[in-house]
Amino acid sequence: MSSLLKFLSLLLLTTAMAWAHGPAKVAGPNGGRILHSVTPAAEFLVTPERKVQFTFLDDHGQPVAPAGQSVIITTGSRSAPVTLTFSRQGDVLLSDAALPAARVLPVVIQLRPAPGVAEVVERLVVNLETCRECGHHEYACTCGH
Repeated sequence: MSSLLKFLSLLLLTTAMAWAHGPAKVAGPNGGRILHSVTPAAEFLVTPERKVQFTFLDDHGQPVAPAGQSVIITTGSRSAPVTLTFSRQGDVLLSDAALPAARVLPVVIQLRPAPGVAEVVERLVVNLETCRECGHHEYACTCGH
């Protein structure tokens, strides 16, 4: 087999393996999903009470107190949407109500990094099943599958 053909075969194999496993992900300090679309980055976490908690993170992934950020989440079915509002509880923003009772929920997050700044919109599917490989909820899975 020619060297070029061997090289192309190896390149194709490594590319396929990378796509199959996906990029490595890191959970937030509380085991939640890190949202990098906003500065500072924010950890999205569903608490055992089914409330949503946002912890803001510095450049080293360490928690920092909220500083003027605001969040609104819309979830539930299209025929009966549920809006969650947030208030500061210590060093996090915590939803005032719990998520609707379902294992898998579509979620639209409207996060404003600071007053007067354009909001960032994230869309997630929050799957509360536990991943067998990493032990996190599927919405925060670190396996890359």
